[in-house]
Amino acid sequence: MKMWKMFWWRIKWMCRKEMLSTLKDPSTRAILIVPVLIESVLFGYAATYNLERVPYACVDQSHSQASADFLAKLDGTRVFYRVDNLMNANEIAESIDSGRALMVIHIEPEFADNLSKGKFAKIQVITDGRNTMTAAIASGYLNRIVDAFNEERIKNLDAIRLETVAWYNPNLITRWNFLPGLIGLLSLIQVLLLAGLSVAREREQGTFDQLLVTPLSPVEILIGKAVPPLIIGMMQSTIILLVCRLWFKIPMAGELPTLYLTLFVFTLSCIGIGLSISAISRSMQQVMVYCFVLLLPMVLLSGLATPVSNMPHILQIITYADPLRFALDSIRRIYLEGCTTMDIAFNFLPMLVVAAVTLPLAGWLFRNKLV
Repeated sequence: MKMWKMFWWRIKWMCRKEMLSTLKDPSTRAILIVPVLIESVLFGYAATYNLERVPYACVDQSHSQASADFLAKLDGTRVFYRVDNLMNANEIAESIDSGRALMVIHIEPEFADNLSKGKFAKIQVITDGRNTMTAAIASGYLNRIVDAFNEERIKNLDAIRLETVAWYNPNLITRWNFLPGLIGLLSLIQVLLLAGLSVAREREQGTFDQLLVTPLSPVEILIGKAVPPLIIGMMQSTIILLVCRLWFKIPMAGELPTLYLTLFVFTLSCIGIGLSISAISRSMQQVMVYCFVLLLPMVLLSGLATPVSNMPHILQIITYADPLRFALDSIRRIYLEGCTTMDIAFNFLPMLVVAAVTLPLAGWLFRNKLV
């Protein structure tokens, strides 16, 4: 009995010691509490598939009371809001391509006549298949509205039928949207860790101080630390690209030079973030913690799983500091739409700004040895 009491006393003492050691450091306490609060709020607001606003354009070639009543029913939901009244079907492409409309509703000239004769009236719905989940959810909302309209106005549940077409992803295959995004995501994870651990590893081994007293300038040290993660990141992106093309047979509409230019700029911004983290970290363990704390918000705010447009306005503004958001948007548009460099030129700006801030910052931290 006495041995068991001694055993439990030792366990109690050891647990108390570890708790005190963990909580004694102010930075450790902050890491344990602050990320939990921030990421809980981010998950609540950012990780949502609820569609509060569905921008749509309309091609009403019927110009009848029936079509006007249907569109009024749609607008009255406060979920669907009209952004364009198109004159003809030739204007549909520009409305979808620009991203102004998530869907286009095309009402044919025979719409009212078919309803009055008791025939089926067709409405063609063109959705933006670049965001598979959002397009599918919006189509589901529209189907329910059509059913309610049929029941209220026409007393025939099959009077109006929808014909849905998804552009850029005809079968709304989720893999087509998600896998190209992995090219950016997995590159971010690997490059951030490689760049982050590069300086911290040398600090733990005691070789970083020796590096600082060599004739190498901060710029030369920075380039030497940045190039290997850049090469590895581009190689990993190539592997994922080959898996998408050869294994899953996802057709690529764009050009490889445009894709690799996007990946190059994005990887530079990731390296800058990783080297800055490494420069302020005392150990490799601290780098791992900082990277984990940073990665989850970056992924949540990137639009990988849920559209950025679904997020609150303040979070949409914060996403401008997230290079992953613009990398994913560019990669998907190049891969699925066939966009050129000029089409996605704006997306390069936030990534270049992040790289222009973080890379010089990392060099300055190396030289001044703030840690």
